[in-house]
Formats: sequence, C-alpha cells, structure tokens
Amino acid sequence: MELKWLEDVLSLSTTLSFSRAARERNVTQSALSRRVKQLEDWLGSPLFDRSSYPIRLTEAGRTFLPRAQEILRQIQGARQELRKQHEDAAETLIFSTLNTLSLTYFPGLIRRLEEKLGPLKTRFCDQRSSFDGNVALLNHGECDFLLTYAHDLVLPELDPEHFLYRRLGTERAIPVSIPDGNGEPLHAFRCGDAPVRLLSYGSSTFFARRLALLFAERPTPLVTVYENPMSVGLKAMVLAGRGVAWVPESLVVEELRSGQLVPAADTSWYVSAEIRLYRARQQSRLPVEQFWAATADVSPPARADEPAQPALTRRDPAGTAPTVSGSRKSSVSAVA
Repeated sequence: MELKWLEDVLSLSTTLSFSRAARERNVTQSALSRRVKQLEDWLGSPLFDRSSYPIRLTEAGRTFLPRAQEILRQIQGARQELRKQHEDAAETLIFSTLNTLSLTYFPGLIRRLEEKLGPLKTRFCDQRSSFDGNVALLNHGECDFLLTYAHDLVLPELDPEHFLYRRLGTERAIPVSIPDGNGEPLHAFRCGDAPVRLLSYGSSTFFARRLALLFAERPTPLVTVYENPMSVGLKAMVLAGRGVAWVPESLVVEELRSGQLVPAADTSWYVSAEIRLYRARQQSRLPVEQFWAATADVSPPARADEPAQPALTRRDPAGTAPTVSGSRKSSVSAVA
C-alpha cells in the first residue's frame, strides 16, 4: 500500500470526478483510476460506486475515508515534526520556488544577502510543476518562503491573515522566435496570417494563467504544437525553431543580445509580473526572521513596463523593493 493511494482517494472523495481529481493530483486520469483500483484491491472492497454520475462513495468508502484521513494526518505530522527538528538544528532556510526564478533570480538574491548576513544554508522543497502546487508547500508549512511570480489577477491562494509578502522586483515574459534570413521573427504575429505555432506552458503554471488573460483580451489565431510547464524547456524548443513562446526576459537576455532569438511581436504583447517573496506572519526561527529583514534593503531592479530596448540590457537579478504588504486572497478561474 502506498501513501499516494490514500491521497488519491481523498481527492476523489472531494471532487467525485476522476478527471478533476487527476488534475488536482497532477496525474493522468488513467493513472489515478489505476491507483484507486489498486487500493480497492488491497483493501478487498470497492470504495466508489462508478455506476452513478457523479460517482459516490460506497458504504466501505465512507467507513474507510476518516481512517485514511487520520493515517495521513499522523504520518504528515510525524514527518513535519522530524523535519522541523532537523531544520532547526541545521538553520537551513527552506524555499518553494518557481523553476525559472530558481535559475535566474534566486542565486543573485542569495549572493546579495550573504554580503549582509554571511554564509546562508538554503534548500528547495521538491519543486511542483503547477503554480498551485508550489503555493501549497508554503500553505502547508513545508517551507519558510515562497518565491513566486504574481499579478493582480493571478495571485497565490494564501490567506492575508496568515501570510505576508514583499515585492522584490518585476519580470516580463516576451514572445520570442528564432529569426528568419532577414532577421525578422520566423514565427511572428501579423494580422491576417495563419495561426501562430504556440509553444505552451500547458494549463497549470503562473504564466499559463497570465497568458490566458492576454489571449482572452486579444483573441489570436494560435495552434499549440508543444507543451512544457518549464520555461527552460520552452526556450530550448524556440531555439530549435519549433514556434513561439512567452519566456521570462531574464532567461533570454543573452540570446536576444546575440540575435539567436528576436521578439515575435511588439511590446503590447509582453506580459508583466511581480517577483514576490511570501512567508507566514507568525514568528519563526531566527534565521528566517533575519533573512526576511535583510530583504527589505536590497535595491529594486528595472520595472517590467520600461521600453523594450533598455530592458534587454543585463539587469542585477538581486534587486528588491523595501515595502512589505499583506497578500490578497484571490481565486482565478483562468486556464492554469
């Protein structure tokens, strides 16, 4: 028996839909169905009545559900207790961080803060492929900080009564393509053209949701030819000439400067985002409090809405702004 089987059953008991539970668990529907069936076989009794729509718990399922919840609660509680003891001893700062920020922003931030605080011990949680998954790590107490992109219409689901954030800077994602023989984008947005070959983030990342807002405001003929939740993966496919992707500018500075990549549309198609650091409001370990206080004094980088040409120059990735604000809880139904 595996713990993920119990987590699958809890998700399915809430959604009563294999498709929705599969999205929540970030697995395929067939994989979720197979794992639930494995647990039922192990228990020797069906937990769900699949003959009804929506599905419903069987009597055995209703009996088993609270036991599954208690088993997970005890195991997770024991795990958090042991990990807290270990982290306290090691004075390690734990981060949940979006993949791109872990590559482009985090190293510079740590370098800058080590100039003030001395050597820091840091560790990433296991990164999740979805925006909500990374947010959940902070919400569930799995990390000290969440380093993430945010936008007024795409905000982390964090209760402002329990979490704070600090604005560290800004970023923008720009549509890029390889150039053609004349230095123009091979895959460009032009009125009346055939649908653009889109390299997509899929449906569960921050920029997927941010772009969904853009496309809703400005309907555009697109055909998705590739999906990858990681910006570095999309960048690789753009460089291979497979289409156009919106990539965080900090990830393609050198390629834009060298001409390997060119903007695929004018600046009205660029999308901006804030870089934010979230934490719990409650007092934490001394290293956490010292790190949080130190981030207030790191200077901010260039704003994301500046003209395109200056923004292509190298920026110091460690800048921050000194204001501290309470986060706002937001539920966004755009494509993730």
